[in-house]
Amino acid sequence: MGPTQKVDTREHTLGRMLVLLEEAAACGATLVVFPELAFTTFFPRWLIEGEALDHYFERGMPNPAVQSLFDRARALGVGFYVGYAELTSDGRRFNCSILVDRDGEILGRYRKVHLPGSFEPRAGAAYQQLEKRYFEYGDLGFPAFRAGPDWRHAIIGMMICNDRRWPEAWRVLGLQGVELVCVGYNSAAYDPNGGVSEDAALRTFHSKLVTQANAYMNATWAIAVAKAGTEDGSGLIGGSCIVDPNGRIVAEAQTLADEIVVADLDLDLCRQGKDKMFNFAAHRRPQQYAAITERAGVIEPAALDAVKHRAASRGAGQRS
Repeated sequence: MGPTQKVDTREHTLGRMLVLLEEAAACGATLVVFPELAFTTFFPRWLIEGEALDHYFERGMPNPAVQSLFDRARALGVGFYVGYAELTSDGRRFNCSILVDRDGEILGRYRKVHLPGSFEPRAGAAYQQLEKRYFEYGDLGFPAFRAGPDWRHAIIGMMICNDRRWPEAWRVLGLQGVELVCVGYNSAAYDPNGGVSEDAALRTFHSKLVTQANAYMNATWAIAVAKAGTEDGSGLIGGSCIVDPNGRIVAEAQTLADEIVVADLDLDLCRQGKDKMFNFAAHRRPQQYAAITERAGVIEPAALDAVKHRAASRGAGQRS
């Protein structure tokens, strides 16, 4: 999808999504993947409070404002992935996505785990990254879902934006036998935390890199879909692509505007990796990976002089 401006209504944005849905169905698609926060602009770039903030959240799914997407998809026999801001009945807020099957039923729900940015606004910044302020960390883990016969009983997982940069997320899905990972994102075309070391080209490269590498290392198809272009003066990268289980891009977007990217997904292509190179049961050694779950931050090895000092102390003790 191209950009969605702050002044755009849900009705206007939904109209664009319905056009894309129709075009995809006409191309033979049975699954359509929309981006993160697909119904609104990327609102965490601003400091917003109260009712103005509530405007961006969906209190149920489906709801009257987006029901037509569900209805039209069901009529076309097309399922979809879509990301949105979720406000639960008990007042909790998540960056959420759902997977809807071809009968219009919600097959699965995911809540974003790896929230970027900060809670407090950065002084003097033109645009913020306040996901930590507006959303709770996802509490559903990384579940995989078994689809029905319409999707060849595929094992499907979901991520949202920053999640795709963390190999742990992919591996948890891989350990459930995932065959297709759907990822929607809204990634800045600049360093969202300040600085000038990243530009749109580098960030687009990174986006494709992590999708290709992790698809290969987990022998899964991956569909990564951007909301791209300039939203209210703030740039978002594109780079939407469909990647096969060998890590190869088989189709990708050519623009930063609304665009259909289509590919046929042969799930049997997952078998080469899953049965050989990435046969987890045969080759993984989880007892050696304890640090991954025991700590979040880095613990560096001791400095060389400290190691030498300890060794010398032990030697002196033995001589005495």
